[in-house]
Amino acid sequence: MTLSKIKVIAFDADDTLWENEMLFRDAEERFCVLMKDFIDAETCNRRLFAMEMKNLSRYGYGIKPFILSLIEAALEFSEGKVSNHIIEQLIDLGKEMLEAPVVLLEGIEDSLKELSKKYRLVMVTKGDLLDQERKLLKSGLEPFFHHIEIVSDKTPRQYLKLIKHLDVEPSQFLMVGNSLKSDILPVLEVGAYGIHIPFRTTWEHEMVHEPVEHPKFKLLQHSSEMLSLL
Repeated sequence: MTLSKIKVIAFDADDTLWENEMLFRDAEERFCVLMKDFIDAETCNRRLFAMEMKNLSRYGYGIKPFILSLIEAALEFSEGKVSNHIIEQLIDLGKEMLEAPVVLLEGIEDSLKELSKKYRLVMVTKGDLLDQERKLLKSGLEPFFHHIEIVSDKTPRQYLKLIKHLDVEPSQFLMVGNSLKSDILPVLEVGAYGIHIPFRTTWEHEMVHEPVEHPKFKLLQHSSEMLSLL
């Protein structure tokens, strides 16, 4: 993969800059424990995922949509018998997730510091505007980024719109992220470059089971590996 023409490097946020997915997995486990009088854990997880997928187009991505799905699932799984106390616990769970500390991935700050000396860096992420802005401020990484883009979803159209806004060609744009589905495949489709750095766990909705083979694609294990490529 030749990266000599790259001018802009875009980074996903959640599980690329800082840890995020583990918050959701922990919350799902806690939810199914609260639901143990109504549904077994395996069925709870399966039906909860279906609930999230049903609501995705309505609520979008992020913690607040997730908690709305938990509350709706609690009412459905219990056939309306869930207690007010459990609903309160779910609301408190959401607040806890929103207030959680931002844990940077190992080496990412040093990688951004080096790359920002040569390239324009941008952050491109899905999710709730307020929550993502809050996490960026908490992270201390904001000074490294030339531009911040928070979108409802990552599609080829959204990436082309961003590339045009940044006044570069697709061949001058590189996207780095942990999700093949959101961060890599749409970027390759529009003629840009993609680097996939997997996180230790991936949300089922973001999984891609087929291997990616493309001349503008590279799989890495750590952000520091980018420094020898660029």
